[in-house]
Amino acid sequence: MGGVAHLVFGVFGNANGLLLFLAPTYGLPFVSPHNLLVTTINVTGAAIESIYVLIFLILSPRREKGKILGLLTVVLAIFAAVALISYFALHGRNRTIFCGLAASIFSIIMYASPLSIMRTVIRTKSVEYMPFFLSLFVFLCGTCWFLYGLLGKDPFIAVPNGFGSGLGTVQLILYAIYHNKKGETKKPSVDGSVEMELAKPQQSQNGHV
Repeated sequence: MGGVAHLVFGVFGNANGLLLFLAPTYGLPFVSPHNLLVTTINVTGAAIESIYVLIFLILSPRREKGKILGLLTVVLAIFAAVALISYFALHGRNRTIFCGLAASIFSIIMYASPLSIMRTVIRTKSVEYMPFFLSLFVFLCGTCWFLYGLLGKDPFIAVPNGFGSGLGTVQLILYAIYHNKKGETKKPSVDGSVEMELAKPQQSQNGHV
């Protein structure tokens, strides 16, 4: 029964992971064999996320392109270093532990990225910048992979995705609290940037609210 539940949560994790690619990278075959579910979602996720980055680089302003290219260079350098060290310097269990720790750290950082948006939601009392379905799939993906890792006794999957499941839960709670509130509206400033101001009822032509 435990094996069936393990497989079911793995399949659900793949389905939800297609919408949010958060599976840890140490599932690659040369690191951790017999881990087909984790490998497939990572390959799919890496391909689609690469397309997202490419689209952003093509359509973004020149200044933003520079920032993203710099960040992308750093990320690729770190990934290359982890891959080279794990492949050439480590073997067997040491390779699995090294890649598992690296993947867990990156997964937690990735899950923690919406924290600034959650702070904005609380400050503005508006969920405009935190789409419901994104929060929902953070929760579903994190929960499915957490249970998959838990049932498979794999801490490198269970721990970061348990963290993601908790953050997804908090996002859904915030959405439930603030989704019907007007909060703050955006007001363009003179220099073209966006400022926030409290939403105010508009006055009619005779001056009454």
